[in-house]
Amino acid sequence: MLDREGYRPNVGIILCNAKNEVFWGKRIREHAWQFPQGGIKRGETPEQAMYRELHEEVGLTAEHVRILGRTKDWLRYDVPTHWIKREWRGSYKGQKQIWYLLRLVGRDSDVCLRASDHPEFDAWRWNEYWVPLDAVIEFKREVYRLALVELERFLEVDRTVRRS
Repeated sequence: MLDREGYRPNVGIILCNAKNEVFWGKRIREHAWQFPQGGIKRGETPEQAMYRELHEEVGLTAEHVRILGRTKDWLRYDVPTHWIKREWRGSYKGQKQIWYLLRLVGRDSDVCLRASDHPEFDAWRWNEYWVPLDAVIEFKREVYRLALVELERFLEVDRTVRRS
């Protein structure tokens, strides 16, 4: 499902723990690290897609997390032509994403990378909020930076609420 401009609707997930460290997943059989993300299916809201992707990729459900915030607008990235499947060339440009910032309220042991038949990650770790963007595939770096910048303010609000 593409929009008129050739972008596939998608959600990105920044999952943080109580120390404001973020979940960083290593893609199966690759050396690339990334945040969980995935497409929005026809009829799904971005929030519904986020919870589905969270479960499929990380094994967590709504009871394990709390939504701290989301990006106001879509963030877009173009996929280099050589990465695009032949049958999509000419119509597909890339992804447009709504990003969510979540707080893990469950335990690390609740994470399960094998919750679906098609796992995305084979390892994970907690990383500082400002992940090293050079570890992210080049064409996604600016979207990651924009999402981290926009959502960082929700961490400050959450800390304030938790202290009172």
